[in-house]
Amino acid sequence: MKSILIGSVRSSEIVLREMIKLGFPLEMVFSLDDQYSENVSGYVPIHEIAEVHGIPFKKFKRIGSEDNILLIKEIEPDYIFVIGLSQLINKEIIDSAKIGVVGFHPTPLPKFRGRAAMVWQVLLGVRETKCSLFMIDEGIDSGDILGQEEYIIEDTDYAADVSRKLGEALSRLIPKVLKKIIKGDLELVKQKEEDATYLLIRRPEDGQIDWKNPVEKIQRLIRAVSKPYPGAFSLYDGVHKIIIWRADYLENKKYVGIPGQISEIHDDYMDVVGIDGIIRIWDYENIDRVRMLVGHKLK
Repeated sequence: MKSILIGSVRSSEIVLREMIKLGFPLEMVFSLDDQYSENVSGYVPIHEIAEVHGIPFKKFKRIGSEDNILLIKEIEPDYIFVIGLSQLINKEIIDSAKIGVVGFHPTPLPKFRGRAAMVWQVLLGVRETKCSLFMIDEGIDSGDILGQEEYIIEDTDYAADVSRKLGEALSRLIPKVLKKIIKGDLELVKQKEEDATYLLIRRPEDGQIDWKNPVEKIQRLIRAVSKPYPGAFSLYDGVHKIIIWRADYLENKKYVGIPGQISEIHDDYMDVVGIDGIIRIWDYENIDRVRMLVGHKLK
């Protein structure tokens, strides 16, 4: 049996290390080249791990380029694992796998197919969830399921916490699936199309805070798009970008103001008035290093 791993982030690393641990037959690792990783949240150069363990690797910019497709076809893999890659896998690559192409998704498919799945789950207040390994086809996360593993998102979790929990769930799931593949007793479960829901793409500009929202919703946005994502942000005096990484919300017993108006500034935190409470900001980035004053507004 022959397999290929294609990836670029922490989940790719988890699968690679489990493959190495189990002695899973891995012919080649395709790793996103460092120089094209600037906009990839949580990038991991998995080619470095492959090199240490003597596994052939190739760095790429676009996995669907002609040279990559030719190399994949030459290997004639039974399985191709595409884990942690935002690029689309075209039909030529899918058809190059004798048995199939395995993908990973942070949700309990068929629920929440699509983009920015970890972010959306936090925004939606999802608590009990699952990650899925599935066979990639030409649809959107619609292929047969190989296995799922539960994890919990608490209402105090930030993006990095969710990512860690997701990684732990994948670490539990992937060896179960790999062992079944080795033994030849892998069972595939078809997704129920009638249960499918879809998450649409989110862009960095969607992280701008609307101070007219309830403070709980604002804090949830801050948690959802915190590091390693670009972060929730606001504009001081409508001009200077302030990225907010960590914040709490609390009852407002003291200040009357306009939503987004700064009510207190201290060494450790800054308070901002909301429509139904206070957002207490513990960690933020003042991009222009402008002097911030009480009474001024974030927009």
